[in-house]
Amino acid sequence: MSENKRISNLYQSVYDGNPFLEVTLAGTLNNVTAEQAYRKINPKLNTIWEIVNHLIQWRRNILQRMQGETIITPDHNYFVPVLDPSEAAWEQSLQTLAKSQEAWTAFFENFDDEHLAKIYVNNGHSYYEHLHGIIQHDVYHLGQIVILKKLL
Repeated sequence: MSENKRISNLYQSVYDGNPFLEVTLAGTLNNVTAEQAYRKINPKLNTIWEIVNHLIQWRRNILQRMQGETIITPDHNYFVPVLDPSEAAWEQSLQTLAKSQEAWTAFFENFDDEHLAKIYVNNGHSYYEHLHGIIQHDVYHLGQIVILKKLL
């Protein structure tokens, strides 16, 4: 099995598979309502919804880097307030997260292992590090979502 396929499998498992950590993004978010996702548990903490939107944007950012684009990360680091707290808007965020997973799956279909050593010009990190980094980023925030959900 190619390294690319192994990384793809890891990424998929964290989203909705059977990962080592036994929790997935899709599974954890499955029964969260818009009201719960929008609720501010503590003024210093992001909401579940803000974290989901942050994940979507970082997944997009790293995917664009892998496709050769040079991305400037905004100062807000993709943490922005949710303006529409409706159930429909929450469903849209969840759909966008699912679509980002599909975009990554499609990317891995055509990605060649020889590109893993390529260096992203803006930070000196290899594509390999970026791919593992976005998985680590998902897992880091998944842990936060699990805790916030327990506090609801």
